[in-house]
Amino acid sequence: MIDPAIGTLLAGAFALLFASAAVHKARAPAHFAEVLRAYRVLPAGLHVAWVVPLLELAVAAALLLPSTRTAAALSGAALLLVYALAMAVNLKRGRRDLACGCGGAHERRPIGAWMVWRNLALAGVLSTLALPGVLRPLQALDYLTVAGGVAVAALLYMSADRLLARVAPRAALWEASP
Repeated sequence: MIDPAIGTLLAGAFALLFASAAVHKARAPAHFAEVLRAYRVLPAGLHVAWVVPLLELAVAAALLLPSTRTAAALSGAALLLVYALAMAVNLKRGRRDLACGCGGAHERRPIGAWMVWRNLALAGVLSTLALPGVLRPLQALDYLTVAGGVAVAALLYMSADRLLARVAPRAALWEASP
């Protein structure tokens, strides 16, 4: 069973993550469509780049409502698993030069195994919101905990993401050198 304060904190943090991802994609739809096509996991004539930010926004909004949180958590986890699978397929193909598509149009980060593991871990944590919750009302201190926790989670995620984006490519170069 999950405490409602922890559930609300996780829902808020993941809502922020999905909303941010959707905004990045929606601000540069042509760029995102190009990134999505480069993955070569969808049929060439299928144009669904506009659907992805809509799905992410729907997940973000639904995570904030207790009545839709479970479905949103499972849908969001499924999206993260699809992203991980698309990256893993392309890494297996040897296509390490692809942009991940997880930043804005001006940020081009190549995919890496760490991103696959990140998405798998995020999907696992997000799916915990499908667990039954403890039935108790949130108190004033809970709201402070949730707000602080979401802020800390966002800062930790951004810091870890930036660090891994810089360290992982260098580590791959060290492994590849004789």
